[in-house]
Amino acid sequence: MTRTPDDILGAGWAFPVVINPRGRVAMVRGEQAITQSILMLLMTPKGQRVMRPEYGCRIHDLIFAPNDATTLGLAAYYVDEALRVWEPRIELVRVDATTDPADASRILVHIEYRLRGHHQPASLVFPYYRLPEGGEG
Repeated sequence: MTRTPDDILGAGWAFPVVINPRGRVAMVRGEQAITQSILMLLMTPKGQRVMRPEYGCRIHDLIFAPNDATTLGLAAYYVDEALRVWEPRIELVRVDATTDPADASRILVHIEYRLRGHHQPASLVFPYYRLPEGGEG
């Protein structure tokens, strides 16, 4: 039996969870499964999962943080940390964070990676929304 790259990368439930026309949970495979897995990891605050409290990303600790270089550095660090621990199917190339020029309360985390066993680069921009300074909004 020959294994395809998608077999190696795996399959999982679509995220967000969707019911397909046959009444079953929709599944995703390959690169799409990796992308959705990354998004689910980064959207999950550490401690939220009862049976796996270490799963998730500490970026959510920055919700009230000021819009400064320290916060951007921590955002990149927390995303890098979560991906290295919880997503073994990728090799991280670079993670950095910038303030969105259109919305100062939004941090854009730029993630560059390669799928393990592949030479093809991939990238993702994860938007993280902080509360605006002063609490309004």
